[in-house]
Amino acid sequence: MAHAILTFGNLTAQVGSTRTKLQIMSDLFDAHPYADRFPVNRTLPEHGRPAEEILAELRALAAEEDTAWEGGQCSGTMYCGDHEHYAFLTEAFGLYAHANALQRDICPSATRFEGEVVAMALDLMHADAAVAADASADPVGMVTSGGTGSILQAMLSYRDHARATRGIERPNIVRPETAHPAFAKGAHLFGLDLRTVPVDPVTTLVDPAVVAEHIDENTVALIGSAGNYPYGTIDPIAELGALALDRGVGLHVDGCLGGFILPFGEELGYDVPPFDFRVPGVTSISADTHKYGYGLKGTSTVLFRDRALRTAAYFHMLDWTGGKYFSPGMEGSRSTGLLASAWASMVATGRAGYRTHATAIFETSFAMQEAVRSHPELRILGEPTFLFAFTSEAFDPYHVADHMKTRGWRFNGLQYPNGLHLAVTRPQTQPGVVDRFRTDLADAVAYAGEQGALPPTSAAIYGGIPGGLTPEAEHMIGSMMDQIMDAQLSVPKA
Repeated sequence: MAHAILTFGNLTAQVGSTRTKLQIMSDLFDAHPYADRFPVNRTLPEHGRPAEEILAELRALAAEEDTAWEGGQCSGTMYCGDHEHYAFLTEAFGLYAHANALQRDICPSATRFEGEVVAMALDLMHADAAVAADASADPVGMVTSGGTGSILQAMLSYRDHARATRGIERPNIVRPETAHPAFAKGAHLFGLDLRTVPVDPVTTLVDPAVVAEHIDENTVALIGSAGNYPYGTIDPIAELGALALDRGVGLHVDGCLGGFILPFGEELGYDVPPFDFRVPGVTSISADTHKYGYGLKGTSTVLFRDRALRTAAYFHMLDWTGGKYFSPGMEGSRSTGLLASAWASMVATGRAGYRTHATAIFETSFAMQEAVRSHPELRILGEPTFLFAFTSEAFDPYHVADHMKTRGWRFNGLQYPNGLHLAVTRPQTQPGVVDRFRTDLADAVAYAGEQGALPPTSAAIYGGIPGGLTPEAEHMIGSMMDQIMDAQLSVPKA
């Protein structure tokens, strides 16, 4: 069987014929590292524990786990990294944590928070340009549970809107191979035909001409990213928008990652092409408040050029015995605390704050990219901005990851080709981090060059055979992923 790299989140392990599933899972992570230090609740305790004892336990766990990112050597994950800001958001959340955003008759502040978050996001995405270009445009949006939630919501809207207005019963969407897996999940959940288009191996961008070849009478939406997760590069949104208009289909721009930093990069003079509602043909955008919006995990925005597309996501049930039910999307009950904290983050940071953070992040990213380019054995993929990726034709780049891991660095692993990426966030902008990166990378490149044909310990080539993985390998990896998810939803065995 060919070797393969199993990537789960940011974890990687080599899959080979000589290694068992148990060994691989052990290499990936320990699902229950605290089982021998803290009580394990296998049943509901008869008597509750003292609150202070519980809080002390939680503080100990949080302090230990925060060390994984506080030094600025973890890709992405913690986009803010400011404990004072987190404390501020925690207080805002706590004031409304118990309130249900579904029941706005007793919590009307939820409407203020959500409405203003959407309004601020629409302003950032130049919704006024959509209205200026077409007076009938009516940009709107909603707050969702995260990037996947925003993407799923948009795909559901496209499906149902096309069904109602175009009579399409077998819809399809066309996405670049670099688009987030949430689009594949949406296609799976909502019965959409998913058409995946390869990207240019040098630019990492999709070719609109190739996208055009995959459009037919049942296409409801095209997908572009700003920027995409693997490489941080921005698809040719203007050309995709023109194509969408010409073919009468929607265009969703996935700005979950870049939506709250790229606009400020543009304001600072960096080469960020328009990707928002200034581009004719862009009909929806997703942008995560929980990433570079510096909010808490659990919120994102999905924005629509026209109200009718959002309305397609509304749900009502008029004949239920419990009364007339309605909800604006897939979610029902949700904590108003998340809306309050997202609003608080945006209002407290303001444009000037976002520009200041973007300045530091872009400068740090480009300094790190220069460190990568100083090694001829490494190659930057595409033309990235705040997130960059690199590969190597001289050796397996996972050897670099192996050595960097010993220095405390946590990269994200890529495949097709093997590579590593680093999403630069505010923790990386701390003094000394770029210098550590430069020094540790030089040592890692030297180490990788000494390994020859030896396979890296963290990974080997994913689908190291022409045409990808064998069915047996796919089954084995899928089975391991199931076991990992099982472990994450379990308690340790007694």
